[in-house]
Formats: sequence, structure tokens, C-alpha cells
Amino acid sequence: MTTPFKRLTLIGIGLIGSSIALAARRKELAQEIVISTRSEATLERAKALGLGDRYYLDAGQAVEGADLVILCVPVGACGAVAKWIAPSLAPGAILSDVGSVKEAVVKSVKPHVPDGVHFIPAHPIAGTEQSGPDAGFAELFENRWCLITPLPGSDPEAVARLRGFWEGLGSDIDEMDAQRHDRVLAITSHLPHLIAFNLVGTARDLETVTQSEVIKYSAGGFRDSTRLAASDPTMWRDVFLNNKEAVLEMLGRFTEELAALQRAVRWGDGDALFKAFERTRYIRRNIIEAGQETDAPDFGRHAKEPGE
Repeated sequence: MTTPFKRLTLIGIGLIGSSIALAARRKELAQEIVISTRSEATLERAKALGLGDRYYLDAGQAVEGADLVILCVPVGACGAVAKWIAPSLAPGAILSDVGSVKEAVVKSVKPHVPDGVHFIPAHPIAGTEQSGPDAGFAELFENRWCLITPLPGSDPEAVARLRGFWEGLGSDIDEMDAQRHDRVLAITSHLPHLIAFNLVGTARDLETVTQSEVIKYSAGGFRDSTRLAASDPTMWRDVFLNNKEAVLEMLGRFTEELAALQRAVRWGDGDALFKAFERTRYIRRNIIEAGQETDAPDFGRHAKEPGE
């Protein structure tokens, strides 16, 4: 079993932070859990939920004596938080994060990390459209990937300890450099969210379709897009601003493919459409075979039963 950390400090206690707290408690991965957030109301809610052992509005106080500190804030805030807590970080501590952009986080955080503190970025690929401390659940990371992006020269023992922590939470682990991470996530996560935001926004703005009709006649594809489009706006604003180059590259490729489909529809080229759709089906099959989804026909998409 992974040796528990003596003191785990979570800065930010939304969906990811609260889920880490619950899972770490259940799996006994930390002897003490300390929580910090800038909102007094959110901190009081975390306290009411029993997510930690100690609670602080001052992040600097919260990290004192911690041997693992995880930044669970939007990526655009990571640099400012790192600067704030730097003087209070204990020698030998591991400083990590959960952001879905890594190059920008490294650039903003690394200059503030004191000598003797191990900065090891990470990204659990898990989440829902919900946010806030009430959204967390201990099973969030089970059988989901966590990508660790060590910096050149990272201490192997510290990397192994962080890896063991995420494995203890139930995650599968892979390592890659920050640049590769950002390009991979641009196509697997960031672009789909951008398309969903745009699709739902377009439907909302259509003058010829009333809002009630959009809701009433939502087919599966549009309904699933609304789940992505309901994600936290602050988090996703920061993602797109901080992974601009990779997102624009993938958006350019997507636009080229979309233009080809547009031509096929315009000219009634059924063969081109069929070949395009047939070519993409295998991705879905591979995702199911990899255990990242199930082939149940309405998995995660059923309407709530009365009283549910």
C-alpha cells in the first residue's frame, strides 16, 4: 500500500478538490486533510460536508507543514496561488495541480517554486458538468486516466509518490511531457467542449426556433452537447486562453474536415458521407474496448425517474 502523506492540502474545493478529499479519506492516503478556498461561504460548506480536518481562507497558512499540496483552482489562477503559498511550502513537499492545460501552468507556477520543493504537474481526466464542494464523490477517479507531466530533472522518488497517490485514488497513470499533453487534450477534450458551447449557443440564438421547442425536441446528440456546455465557465475560459495554440491548431483541422462534409452535403455526395461516417465509427468501438465507456444504449443519458 502507498505510504500515506502526513498532510494533504487542497487549494480549491470544487468538483475535483472535493472528490480528492473524499477519496483520500476513504483510501487512507493522508493522515490529515487541509482545505483552503478564497470564498468564506464555500469554505463553510466544505466544513459542513466534513471534507477536511482543518480549513483556511489563507492559502499560505493552509500549506504550512504539508507534504503534498494540490492546486485545484482554474489554470489561470495557478501562478498567483503559487506565488502566494511559496514562502510557506515545506522543504521536500510535493506541489501538484489538476489543470487540463500543462504548459501554461508550468510557465506560471515554476518561477515561484522554492528550492527543495518538488513541482510535479498532473491532470486527472475525470469530471462532470457539476461544480462546487457538493459535486464531489469518492469514485470520480476510478478507472480514469491521470496524466502526470514531470519536469526535466524531477526527483524520481517524488514522482513515484505522486503516482502512488493517484493510483490509490483509483486512477490509471500515464506520463508525458507538457506539450504533448496539451495537444492530446486539445482534440479529446477542449475542442469537443468548444463545439458544444457553440452548438448550444447557436440553438439558443435561432430566431425561428423557440427555447421551449429546443428543449422539448432535443435529440440525443444535442442533449449530450448540453451536458458539456453546462460545464464551469471560469474553468473553460481559462483552458482556452491558456491552451490557445493547440486549440487553434485542432480547430483548423476540424474546420477543414467540416468544409469537406459541407461540400458533400451540398452536392449530394452520399458516397463521401458514408465513407467519412464509416471511418469514424472505429474510434467509438476502441473507446468502449478501452473501458472508457459502455455500449449500453442509453448509458448516462436516461431521464430521471420520479423522486430520483
